[in-house]
Amino acid sequence: MATKRTSAEATGFTAEERAAMKEHAAELKAAKRRAGAADKAEQEAAAVVEKIAEMDEPDRSLARRVHDLVLASAPVLAAKLWYGMPAYTRDGKIVCFFQPASKFKARYATLGFNEDARLDEGTMWPTSWALTELTPDSEARIAELVRRAVG
Repeated sequence: MATKRTSAEATGFTAEERAAMKEHAAELKAAKRRAGAADKAEQEAAAVVEKIAEMDEPDRSLARRVHDLVLASAPVLAAKLWYGMPAYTRDGKIVCFFQPASKFKARYATLGFNEDARLDEGTMWPTSWALTELTPDSEARIAELVRRAVG
């Protein structure tokens, strides 16, 4: 989600984009420090839970539920932070992620899927979905999408 750019930012990144890149750099440094740890996956998963707990509502509630749905629907995925957002990987590659609305001052949170997700349908398909609340129907749709993404 890009935010509106001022004329001074027209050729550069927004403050939100710069902050996300700084978070990503810090995540990479932290991952390097943990590289030899036997419980690296547990540490990364704990970092995701901690990041979710820091979110404001309604992002926090949405992220918690998406986190639970993703891990229940596809136990092969591992949770980790990616640009300061909860993300879920398979073989080290990001399959899907939760982007809180507050991250880029957007109107809604999104559930996004990267190219390693197996959601291809013909010549065009969606790669992210807006989330404003989770209903039983939307939770079922998320679970189905995640299962398909790793299928």
